[in-house]
Amino acid sequence: MSSSSLSNPTLSTPFIGHNLRLNQNTKDGINCFPSLRRHRVPRCAVDMPYGGNAPTFPRIRVWDPYKRLGISPYASEEEIWSARNFLLEQYAGHERSEESIEAAFEKLLMASFQHRKKTKINLKSRLKKKVEESPPWIKNLLNFVELPPLEVIFRRLFLFAFMGGWSIMNSSEGGPAFQVAVSLAACIYFLIEKTKSLGRAFVIGLGALATGWICGSIFVPMIPTVLIHPTWTLELLTSLVGYAFLFLACTFLK
Repeated sequence: MSSSSLSNPTLSTPFIGHNLRLNQNTKDGINCFPSLRRHRVPRCAVDMPYGGNAPTFPRIRVWDPYKRLGISPYASEEEIWSARNFLLEQYAGHERSEESIEAAFEKLLMASFQHRKKTKINLKSRLKKKVEESPPWIKNLLNFVELPPLEVIFRRLFLFAFMGGWSIMNSSEGGPAFQVAVSLAACIYFLIEKTKSLGRAFVIGLGALATGWICGSIFVPMIPTVLIHPTWTLELLTSLVGYAFLFLACTFLK
């Protein structure tokens, strides 16, 4: 730079003013556009995406709880628990994913509980399950047996229990021959309604009575006399066993 320019202050003034204007514009531009700043502005937790960096469960909106957990509709309760624990561990930290997994798990758990409750109440389902698990020879034997509705069972049970009570009340007057005859006739009538065969009904009814009478004659004398009422004879106790066999024959045999 020449000595004239140094000595003349008016020549250096425009350059100084120009530099000041550039500096001011640069600061204003940085203030107007924060992205031009070199330092990064710290972000709070609210600015982070929901769930943070945790992975999102891809089947949140799947309606079927089995498909949501990724298991078969025939999965056992242990498999349901395993799927639930695995997914909760995999998508831990994402609240919506955890809620979706827990909701599906609770639906399946409630469905399993209701199924177990119905199974306990439904005697036919329990008996069918036992038959399916039994050996083949037991299945063949049980082909001759059926389980009627509970209403039928209770009505016939009431009938034969009434016959037994009637025989006990008349034990001092005479034997239970009339009550046995009425019970045999009722058994044959019920079997005719079921089998639609008179001959088959007579064979089953007479066979049940004979079997019950033989079993009563064998096992009743083994009962201690202390447990038996003094007026109850061997014939009366044997007839009670016969009523039980007649009830079983007309109710459960095909």
